[in-house]
Formats: sequence, structure tokens, C-alpha cells
Amino acid sequence: MKKSLLALAVLGAFTGVASAQSSVTLYGTLDMNGRYVKADGQDRRMSMGTNGIASSQLGFRGIEDLGGGLKAGFILLADLAPIDAGNVGAKFFGRRATVSLLGGFGEVRLGRDYRPDFWNQTIFDAFGTNGLGSSLNVRQMYGGTRMDNSIGYFLPSNLGGFYGQAMVGASEGGTSLDRAGQLISGRVGFAAGPFDIALAAAQQRLDLIAGAPDQKTYNIGGSWNFGFAKLMGYFDRETRSDNSQRETMGSISAVIPFGQSEVHVGYDRSKFRPAVGAETSVDQIKATYQYNLSKRTALYTTASRLANKDATTLTLPGAAGATTAGGDSTGIEFGIRHFF
Repeated sequence: MKKSLLALAVLGAFTGVASAQSSVTLYGTLDMNGRYVKADGQDRRMSMGTNGIASSQLGFRGIEDLGGGLKAGFILLADLAPIDAGNVGAKFFGRRATVSLLGGFGEVRLGRDYRPDFWNQTIFDAFGTNGLGSSLNVRQMYGGTRMDNSIGYFLPSNLGGFYGQAMVGASEGGTSLDRAGQLISGRVGFAAGPFDIALAAAQQRLDLIAGAPDQKTYNIGGSWNFGFAKLMGYFDRETRSDNSQRETMGSISAVIPFGQSEVHVGYDRSKFRPAVGAETSVDQIKATYQYNLSKRTALYTTASRLANKDATTLTLPGAAGATTAGGDSTGIEFGIRHFF
């Protein structure tokens, strides 16, 4: 259960300015599992894993009503690594750290945040880009998830089903994959009833990779809820601006609920054309059985098989190392997820 805390804003050095009351919420997710993974050319490996069907995280969310329909808010979201030392990732609030101004105009958001072009890949994947079933397991080119030093804008939510966002981000020297270079990204979509579809595009400067040209991203994703099942999928294309490299990636998946249970099934594929050499491809088939003990707690098991073609050596999370060229990787995990 989310715990609501009341915090008073502290008066600063400016006299005559009244402090306003704001609502702050502590929330999070813990997801841990036992995992077995085999990769061709490597020893079998049994290990503890995390983020099987959801991302383990600790969050703080606050909102202040400024009056006149205007609000200020923040979200600080830490990436938890509970299976070993119980610590957080390399960046304490590495999942998200943003401050926002909200009103009838929409939302202006500053800080470290998810890229607009990433959302289609995770929202329209029944496995939520988590664990052994993540569609990103087949990705071969660089692909961004978050952006440091970003300024974003979100359309208001009262546009008759239309939604959208835009982001610009500064590279500040290209020091990590989350600030590989200057970013311009945007996403627009329409959702009504059981139907949802969205388009996204981005251009990322790759200062982090010496001499690399810009990378352009285009993707489209959608879903349809039939009641007895929800079908979803996306298509993504990554291209270097000089056309030296190109990757196409697609995913189709479904969620089938019955009683307290859910079955998730899916298929992912990527095809990569390098600057030199032959094209390579990777396929993945995956399935999850999830039993919801309550709205907050679930037991699950996920099985996946990743098949490399040609010279690719990708593997599933938790493997002892890369596969032999053209080899396969298989895995299964059993876990528990709890929201609080």
C-alpha cells in the first residue's frame, strides 16, 4: 500500500511568502527470482535475478497545488538491486529524477527521464521489456532508454484520446549511454476504448562513440484489447545517418487473463546490416505464467529461447557469457513481484 506523507514547504529567506502544503508519496516494486540460463559454448548457470516481470525500484512522488490550475511536482525513482547487497544502481535515482510544472497547457518536465521513442518498445511489449522475456534481448544496435539533462513537454490529457510528448537533451560531453550525445525525440498517439496506437521518432548524436554518425530511430506500436486477450506489438528501425548500419526490430505479444492468472506469450526478431560484412538476425520466443495472489503480489515463471543466426552471439540475461556464433540461449525463471 502506498504510504502518504504530508510535508510543509519551508519558508526561505523571503518574508511574507506563505508556504504551501504538498503531498508526498513513497512507493516501489520488489521483483526477485531464481534463474537458470544456458548458452551454447558456455556452462549452465543458476543464479538469483531481479526485474523478471517488473522493475525493482523505490520511488518518491510529490505534488503541490499552486492555485489557478497550476501544479508543481517531482518524481525520484531509484533502481533497486535487492538480490545481493540490497543497494541501488550506479546512479542513485537512476530510473528517473524529474521536476515538473503542470497545468491546462500540459506538462513541462526537466531532468533524467525516459526517452519518448523508448515508450513504444516497452508499453507495446506484453513482457514490459523485463527479464527473460524482454523484446530488447534481440536488439543488436545501440538503443537508448533514458536521457540525462533533458527538457520535455507533454500534451494535456483532455484532447479526446490524442496524446504526445517531445524531448530535447544535452550531451554534455557524451559521457555515458544515457548522454551519448544531443537528443531530439518525440511521440504522438491516439487511444480510445480498446485501441491504442503511437508513432515515435528520434535523432541521437553519438559523441560517446568516436567518429560515429547520428543515429535515427523510427517506431510504431499499438494494442487492441479484445477482452479475452490483449494483442500488442511494435516495429522499430534504427539507422545511422550515413546509412552505414541499419537494424529493423519487431515484436508481437499477447496477454491472456483468466481468473487470477495471466499468460503472456510473444515473438521478437531483429535483423542487422553492419557497415562491413553480412546481415545478421536474432529470434526469440517467450512465455510467462503469472498468478496474482492480490493486486500487489504475484508469482510468475518465464521461459524463453533466443536463437542467433549467422555470426550473432547474443544471450539471455543471467548467462555465463556470450554464445558461440549462431548459437542458442535458453532460460527459465521463477519469481515473486510485490508492489508497495
